[in-house]
Amino acid sequence: MATLVSVNVGMPKDVQWRGRTVYTGIWKTPVDGPVMARRLNLDGDGQGDLAGHGGEQRAVMVYQVESYDYWKTYLNRDDLQPGDFGENFTVTGLADGEVCIGDRYRIGDAEFEVTQPRVTCFRVGMRLGEPEMPNLLVSHHRPGFYFRVITEGEVRAGDGIVRTRRGRHELSVADVDALLYLPDRNAEQLRKVVEVPALSPGWQQSFQDMLASATGAAATAPPVAVEPGWRGFRPLRVSAVRRESPTVMSIRLEADDHTALPPPLPGQYLTVRIPDTGEPAPMRSYSLSGDPAAGEYRISVKREEHGQVSRWLHTHIEAGSILEAAAPRGDFYLTDATTPVVLMSAGIGITPVLAMLHALAVAHSTRPIWWLHTTRNNATHAFAGEVAALLKSLPNAQQHVFYTHGEKSEAFITCGRLDRKAIAALGLPADAAVYLCGPAQFMTDMRDACTEAGIDAGQIHTELFGALPPINPGIVGPPQRKRPHAPAGTPGTGPSITFARSGLAVNWSPDYRSILELAEACDVPTRFSCRSGVCHVCVTGVVAGTTAYVQTPLEEPGEGEVLICSAAPSSDLVLDL
Repeated sequence: MATLVSVNVGMPKDVQWRGRTVYTGIWKTPVDGPVMARRLNLDGDGQGDLAGHGGEQRAVMVYQVESYDYWKTYLNRDDLQPGDFGENFTVTGLADGEVCIGDRYRIGDAEFEVTQPRVTCFRVGMRLGEPEMPNLLVSHHRPGFYFRVITEGEVRAGDGIVRTRRGRHELSVADVDALLYLPDRNAEQLRKVVEVPALSPGWQQSFQDMLASATGAAATAPPVAVEPGWRGFRPLRVSAVRRESPTVMSIRLEADDHTALPPPLPGQYLTVRIPDTGEPAPMRSYSLSGDPAAGEYRISVKREEHGQVSRWLHTHIEAGSILEAAAPRGDFYLTDATTPVVLMSAGIGITPVLAMLHALAVAHSTRPIWWLHTTRNNATHAFAGEVAALLKSLPNAQQHVFYTHGEKSEAFITCGRLDRKAIAALGLPADAAVYLCGPAQFMTDMRDACTEAGIDAGQIHTELFGALPPINPGIVGPPQRKRPHAPAGTPGTGPSITFARSGLAVNWSPDYRSILELAEACDVPTRFSCRSGVCHVCVTGVVAGTTAYVQTPLEEPGEGEVLICSAAPSSDLVLDL
C-alpha cells in the first residue's frame, strides 16, 4: 500500500544565489503530527512565485522515496532528505509512470486529485546544487506531480494512501510531462489529454495550442520558426531614398544583381548594419513598411537624436549606398483570416501595420478593416497619402486619425488622443484581430482599451522594439535596472556576441557557463525558467553566427533559434536579444 512517509512545509524566504536574490519557498522541512491540508496549501507552507507554483491547482507537491533512492545513486549523493526536492508529501509508491492525471487519493481526512506534473524551474537545481536537475527530472521521467485538495482535512506521516478514482484516459504523470517537454509526441495522447478535466488550465492551454498547431486549426496563430530567406548578413543596395516627414525617411533596398528578394511576412522587420563605420559595425532593426510582394524592401527610419544608426542614415545614406541586412524576421505579422482587422499605431509605429495594409490591398481583401493612427499633427503625419490610396482600394475599410496637437483638416481626423474613451466610442467589432504598434505605454493602454471594448486579449497582437520585458521568476531586484554594459572584470577574448535589441557587443569568456549567464552579467534583459534546456522560455533568435550546446536540450528549438540557457557561441554571434 502507498504511504505518506513525510509531510514537509516551509515559508518563502530570500536566498542569495549567484550574486542575486531569489524569493523562494522550495526549502521544505519535515514536520511531526497532523497538518491541515487546505484548498490553497498546507498549514505552515507557502510559495514564493505564485505565477508558477502554489494556488488551487498546485496546492501540494508530491515526490517519491523511490525517486530519492534513484537520485542518490545517479548523483552519487547520500545527503538527500525528505523535502529536498521541494515536495510537501514524500511518499512511497505513487510512481510517476503509474499515477495518472485525474486520479484521486484519500490520505488521512483529506482527498486529493492529481492535476499536473512538476513545474520545471531552476529553483530545484538551486536547492540541490545541481543546475541540470530540471532537465534530469524530465529526461529521466521522474518529475513528481501536484495535488489539488478536493476535501480539506488533516494528514500526517504514516497515513495510508488509497486511490478512490482513476483519471480519464489514464494518462500517467510521466507521459503527460513528456508530451509537453520531449520531442516525438504521441498524437493520440495529445488528442486525449485535452479531454482530461482535472488537468490544470495552464497545461490544458499548452496542449490545446499544440493540438491546434498540429491540425492547422489555429488560423490566427503564427507558424513557428519561419524559415529565414538567408543566413547571416548580406549586402543590399539602396535604390531610392524618400522623405516622408521632417523626421522620417524611407529607404528602398534591392539585391545587388536586381533579382527579387525573398518576400517577408507583412509586419516583419529587417536588422541592418552599416559596414566600415565601426568595430563592431553598428546595427539596428527597422520594420519593413512597403509591399511585401514587391521583390524589394523598404524600411522607414525616424531620426532619433540619440540614435547612432538613425542619425548616420539620415545624414549619409543615398542611392547606391550599401547596407548589410539579415533576413526579415519577427512573429508580429498579419495572418490569413476572414474576421475584421484593426491596424492601430502611434508615431513611427505605423511602419509594420502599413506593410499589413499593403498586403491587404494587394490581396483585394474584403475583410472589414479599421485603420487607427495617432500622431502630433499634420507635419508629423507620415504616409498620409499612401494610406489614403490603399484604403480607397479596399471596399470595407475606414480610417480614424487622431492629432494630439493639430488642427482638423479631413473628416476622418479627430483633434484629441486615441485613448480608452475614443476606442469605446468607435464600436470595434468583438471578433476583430488587432495589430498594435507604438510606444510601450501606448500599447499597454490600447491593449487594455481593446479588452474593455470586448475584444479577446488573445486576438490582440503587439510589436515591441528594444529589449523584451524580462521573465526572471522569483528573482528579487535590483530596484533600478541598469543599461546594458560590458561585464565586470577582464574582458573576454572569445567570439563577439552582439545583443541586437540591447545595442551591446561583448566578447565571450569561458568564465560563463552559457550565453544566458553572460547576458545577465551585462544587465541585458533575459527570460528563463528552467535554465537547463527544458522549458524554452529563453529561446532567442539567431540573426547571424553559430552556437553549440554545452548542455543538450530535451528538444531543440526551431531553425534560426537557440536556447541561450544551454548554449555558448561557436563563432561571432548576433542575437535578437
